Amino acid sequence: MLTTGKAILDVANEHSFAVPAFNISDWAMFKGVVEISEQMNAPLIVAIHPDEVGHIGAAMVQGIIARAHSASIPIAIHWDHGATYEQMLEAFQFGFTSVMIDGSLKPFEENLAITKKVTDSAHVLGVSVEGELGTIGGNDSYAEAGAAEIIYTDPDDAVTFVEQTGVDSLAIAIGTFHGFYPSHLKPELKLDLLKEIKSRVGIPLVLHGGSGNPDDEIREAARTGINKINISTDIKVAYHDKMREVLGVDSKLREPNAIQPACIDALKVVAAQKIELFGAEGKGSLF
Repeated sequence: MLTTGKAILDVANEHSFAVPAFNISDWAMFKGVVEISEQMNAPLIVAIHPDEVGHIGAAMVQGIIARAHSASIPIAIHWDHGATYEQMLEAFQFGFTSVMIDGSLKPFEENLAITKKVTDSAHVLGVSVEGELGTIGGNDSYAEAGAAEIIYTDPDDAVTFVEQTGVDSLAIAIGTFHGFYPSHLKPELKLDLLKEIKSRVGIPLVLHGGSGNPDDEIREAARTGINKINISTDIKVAYHDKMREVLGVDSKLREPNAIQPACIDALKVVAAQKIELFGAEGKGSLF
């Protein structure tokens, strides 16, 4: 069933687990994450970045929404890392049920102002809003914007931000990078910082850029305050590594229905591991 990000994350917040937000860039990837989520009875957030929206087009977004309506699990369609108010208006017109406005690279007051403007508009339409405070790292040109170094979320700022914007969820910076984690740094989540922020704001918290962080830290984060975790790099690497393997076997292969099934299966293996790690398996029964 199609629903909002808030409807899904409020349940995750109440029951202390995290929902995967899988970034997809084509129908095959979308098919894979829906099938494995239905198989594992796990709620799903389908995340689509503006670059990905431009790649797949409005017509495919409508197809995604139609498939979500018929799904056996709750699905939210989420505009990931929106940069401007105008992009948010586009998301509303497309039918997204959840949006993220990312003003994290702006000064605090500017971030607060644009996030409040988006939230006020979105809530009139019944659309959920995610904001971001603090800046996670960015390690390659394919990743979303990030800082050269992590700017950790300040708990006092988080309280003010949530109170004044009215966001439904908040992405925080506690030690992750978009894309691959830099090889010269040791991945480490500041779980004490997570717990402090959670105790003070209460709303669902979001973790972006978890590729490369140890599973035990991710598992604990998903049970102590993080309720949505974005996954893009890991599933796309699995998908395209398998595609390179398949294409390397037979240079005459050209039909997608001969190439893509194995790639989808490889993606589903990684997605299933994330669903289990986040504690989302079987949680579709809560809705």
